Amino acid sequence: MESLRDVRRVMEREAKKGSCPLMFDRLEFGDKPFQFITSEEKLDEVLAWLLRLKSFRQYAEKTIINNVYMDLDMLCKKPQFKRTHSVIDREGIYARAQRYKKRLQPDYESGLCLETVRCIFTLPEGEAEKYRMTHDRQETYAFIMSNKYILGLFTHCEVARKSVVPGGVEYGHLTEPEKRIVLLDGVRDVLFQALLLDDVEYAGNELSANLHTIYCLNEK
Repeated sequence: MESLRDVRRVMEREAKKGSCPLMFDRLEFGDKPFQFITSEEKLDEVLAWLLRLKSFRQYAEKTIINNVYMDLDMLCKKPQFKRTHSVIDREGIYARAQRYKKRLQPDYESGLCLETVRCIFTLPEGEAEKYRMTHDRQETYAFIMSNKYILGLFTHCEVARKSVVPGGVEYGHLTEPEKRIVLLDGVRDVLFQALLLDDVEYAGNELSANLHTIYCLNEK
């Protein structure tokens, strides 16, 4: 993984080219950030939902191209993170996730969970007005960013999630088993991960999106 310094430099160059200067600010754990996946059928449903496939294909609007997905080729030792441009791309990622699932052999008896963390992004003061627009007679915002810029935002989210303790993220309201997962204690592997930028909220100069991670936990 590139250093955050290198990532920031790339993002600065992309901003000068016209990318919206949205910046990662912090992570937030909600009241119920974890959902246990207790069957293979439920896991397949979660993967289809994240990738907007099968019965969830109806939710795949134009902004789905902004989503960042984990993709793992069996010939590669490390996962790749990428955006997709078609349903065929997403189906390919789904198929490779299925193969990786078989390789990991997850334990469906409390050994697999979906984590949802809120990623908060901010804009420099006064910048939001530049991206205001009217769509279907309603005022909204269009934050245009390049591929490199979006992947840079994802990298900041990923690094922040891995460094929860030094990053000062609040999670004291969670149960003890949940706190262990937050600290990645007992986490065996990451089966899948996605930053969904096709479902964002904007309020008070902050934009937020969910980072979803499916963890394989150590067997009890």
